[in-house]
Amino acid sequence: MSQTRPSPIATVSAVLASMLAGLFGMPSSGKSETLDARAAVSELTRRSEEANAALLRGDVARWQELLPLSDDFTLMSPFGGVPSRRSEYTTDRIESMGRFFKGGTLEQEVVQTYAADDMVVLAVIERARVSVGDTPVQPWALRVTLVYRRVGETWLLAHRHADPLAAGVSLEEAARLARGE
Repeated sequence: MSQTRPSPIATVSAVLASMLAGLFGMPSSGKSETLDARAAVSELTRRSEEANAALLRGDVARWQELLPLSDDFTLMSPFGGVPSRRSEYTTDRIESMGRFFKGGTLEQEVVQTYAADDMVVLAVIERARVSVGDTPVQPWALRVTLVYRRVGETWLLAHRHADPLAAGVSLEEAARLARGE
């Protein structure tokens, strides 16, 4: 009886997966997530989509209810600039966020998820139709990374990074943006 040998690529992939799993404290048995971690990923994916859809409708109360922020939360906004921190999210600022987004809808495409005991990372593309600021309703596609950290029994949003590059840009356009032009 002959045995099939794994391809070199499969072997390298398995070794890398095992090494990364060890570095990040995840199981390396071929199943990247425990049952609890899968449940957390599922719940946080659902909550993220529901919360951000509420925000795009201007419903900041629902957004806050679904996505409580950690004390050390950071936001890297799709508009660039200096990252904002949790301490900047005053009641007035949050209320102004509700006025900044109007009439929006959202579909969330999950690209990849990562989970450990007390941390979940979601890489998603948010596809919205929304009025942002004074712009008319238009499509917005954002590449988004969300990092959640569990504190006790509560999952808190610790970091959000979003950029409007889902459609891609040329090297020249990326270079212009990097130069601040």
